[in-house]
Amino acid sequence: MPVTHAKQCCSDHPSADGEGEVWNGAEIPVGWCALPGLPVSELASSEELKAAYRRLCMLYHPDKHRDPELKSQAERLFNLVHQAYEGPPVLLDLRPQRHWQLRAVVERKRTPAEIREEFERLQREREERRLQQRTNPKGTISVGVDATDLFDRYDEEYEDVSGSGFPQIEINKMHISQSIEAPLTATDTAILSGSLSTQNGNGGGSINFALRRVTSAKGWGEFSSRGIRPGLTTVLARNLDKNTVGYLQWRWGIQSAMNTSIVRDTKTCHFTVALQLGIPHSFALISYQHKFQDDDQTRVKGSLKAGFFGTIVEYGAERKISRHSVLGAAVSIGVPQGVSLKVKLNRASQTYFFPIHLTDQLLPSAVFYATVGPLVIYLAMHRLIIKPYLRAQKDKELEKQRESTASDVLQKKQEAEAAVRLMQESVRRIIEAEESRMGLIIVNAWYGKFVNDKSRKNERVKVIDVTVPLQCLVKDSKLILTEASKAGLPGFYDPCVGEEKSLRVLYQFRGVLHQVMVPDSEALRIPKQCE
Repeated sequence: MPVTHAKQCCSDHPSADGEGEVWNGAEIPVGWCALPGLPVSELASSEELKAAYRRLCMLYHPDKHRDPELKSQAERLFNLVHQAYEGPPVLLDLRPQRHWQLRAVVERKRTPAEIREEFERLQREREERRLQQRTNPKGTISVGVDATDLFDRYDEEYEDVSGSGFPQIEINKMHISQSIEAPLTATDTAILSGSLSTQNGNGGGSINFALRRVTSAKGWGEFSSRGIRPGLTTVLARNLDKNTVGYLQWRWGIQSAMNTSIVRDTKTCHFTVALQLGIPHSFALISYQHKFQDDDQTRVKGSLKAGFFGTIVEYGAERKISRHSVLGAAVSIGVPQGVSLKVKLNRASQTYFFPIHLTDQLLPSAVFYATVGPLVIYLAMHRLIIKPYLRAQKDKELEKQRESTASDVLQKKQEAEAAVRLMQESVRRIIEAEESRMGLIIVNAWYGKFVNDKSRKNERVKVIDVTVPLQCLVKDSKLILTEASKAGLPGFYDPCVGEEKSLRVLYQFRGVLHQVMVPDSEALRIPKQCE
């Protein structure tokens, strides 16, 4: 069955000028438009849509098939194509900020009540995301660990102590903070934050209030006070270019300071230079972070910080371990601070931070274990825990998706098989025409899940033969497929719901064999110009 797509709307459409459209008693909300769909580009023109419609009508017209069974199948598919062209298949967000994004939120066979229910669900999800973006809640939990007994032990102090053969590791400090934002106007935002801290038995807390104002398209300012203590913090920021922001911060109070920094953030790197003059600390900082373009969003970073307190060199890495979680570790080497290992877990808007102080001295052994230890632990956890857990979660979601779509997939498979039988005569004529001019012949074509990686050898290949449907789409020795899932093409169906799919084509052009393989949603044009 043809996949549901949308064509471009003109500005005089009822949904575009402020009035909703009614279909079968269900009102389509303002800003959304019900449009017909066919296996064409998501934003196909009216001419392209009509051409696809006419071509499928010619292919499936019942009068072109004499066999009773084929005639019955053709009549059913012909009616489906006609319904797809006449009925409302999708809801398309027409608002400018959505950039004409396609919102396939209804299926053709849903009732008006189901359409309304689906739209209301999407509205609720959008409101929840919008609320979270407006309040922007952030939290940090930090637990400091003193592990200096691992490296800085003095045996004479433990001679008469019971259990002195085991290093003493203890938690010596904790810090909890939380903040939320409240937009006041289009340019002003109030920020409320609070924190609690304890270290070696002594603790305290504070409540802070800040006001951020956007002064122009390129800059903003922030003013804050720290609880009941006399103090004021002012931050001015300005976009120096597309990827670079300059900050100027002045803090007045018990620990007064002035800080200026330049931050450059691009697709592949993050670079920071900062200078602070203040009481009791003044320092200069330079840091660099490289972003790898992989699925796990791996980043490696290094920094150098020098000031009145000494010098600190820090290096580390972070990696995405799940959809909402990022795990990172860094080694800090300083004089006179010693060696520390910092482990950080970002989970959505919450940050968990574990600074582990290893030694007060610059010991090579501490640096080695702080560097190698987390790497070995992460690799072991990733292989034995994280990877199996993520795979089990994915398999569970896939199984649930397969169960919910089993009947629909079976129906689409039957429709695809019927379409292939109806295409046979047309394909025979197309092949004869292409052979006569040494044109494009589809020798073999497969669609679905291919397993080429040896690490995935236990996974089952799930592909279907789509040689006939692709040959049927050849016109004037060309095959052009748009950027959309190919499961909706005539004669296709999804053989592995929820999994990554590809299309592999072996074809002959001008007597020469060629092969091409493209991901499911990528465009395909053969033959290539160089052929």
